[in-house]
Amino acid sequence: MTSRLRDLTSPAFAERAGGGNLVVLLPVGSVEPHGPHLSLVTDTEISLGAAERAAPRLRGHNLEVVIAAPVAYGVTDCAAGFPGAVSIPAAVLTAYLGAVVDGFLASGAAHVCLVNNHLEPAHDAAVRAVAEARAGARVSVACPLTRKWARTLSDEFKSGACHAGRYETSLVLARDPTLCDESARAALPEVPVSLSEQLRAGVTTFTAMGMERAYAGAPAAASAAEGEELFRRLADMVLGEVLSALGVA
Repeated sequence: MTSRLRDLTSPAFAERAGGGNLVVLLPVGSVEPHGPHLSLVTDTEISLGAAERAAPRLRGHNLEVVIAAPVAYGVTDCAAGFPGAVSIPAAVLTAYLGAVVDGFLASGAAHVCLVNNHLEPAHDAAVRAVAEARAGARVSVACPLTRKWARTLSDEFKSGACHAGRYETSLVLARDPTLCDESARAALPEVPVSLSEQLRAGVTTFTAMGMERAYAGAPAAASAAEGEELFRRLADMVLGEVLSALGVA
C-alpha cells in the first residue's frame, strides 16, 4: 500500500482518513549549498528518506500513514552569498507550514508530524512554532536538534561539524547516490568547523565560520552503509515523536 500523497486521489485520501487514525508525515527541508558535492535539496531528501523508513513502522502500530509533498524552502540565512541559497523569512515559513498542517487536519488527518532535517536554529524555531501554536496531540516535530535524538546519532553529528560532511553525505549516498558528485567528494579535505559552537559564539554565516566551500566535517569518509544506519535512527526519531504525541505505547 502506497504511503505517498502523490499516488492518492481525493477519495483515496478520504478512505485513509476515515478510520480516524491517519498520520501525515510532512517532510521539511531547505534549498541551500551543501559543499561542492551534494545537491542543494539535501536536507529535504534526508527528511523524505526518514519519513519513508518510518511509515511502515507506524503502520505496525495500527496507524494509517501518508507522506505529504515536502516543503523544500526554509530559513537559510547562514548560507547567504552562496549561489543557489534560497531563504524565506521565519514568519513566512511558520505561516505557510501552519496553513498546510491545518489543511491536512481539516481533511481528516488525526496527526501531522513535521519531519525537519534543516538544522539552522531560526528555521528550527519557525517549524516548532507551528506545533506550539496548536496545543494537544495533533502536531509534532521530529528533528535531530532535539537532544534525546541528537544523542543517538554519529560522533560527527554530535560534534557540530556535520554540514555536508560525513553525516549528511552518508545519508545522501544511502538515499540517492546520484545526488552526490563522487569525483568532487573524494578530493575534499576534512573541515573541522563546528557549526553549533560557531553559532553559540555569534558567528552566523558559513563564510565567517571558515566554511569557504559551504561544508564542514569529513565527506570523503562517508558511506552508504553508514547512511542506512543513520536513517534507521532518524526513523526511530519520527516513530518516537508521533507515538509520544498520540500517547501510544
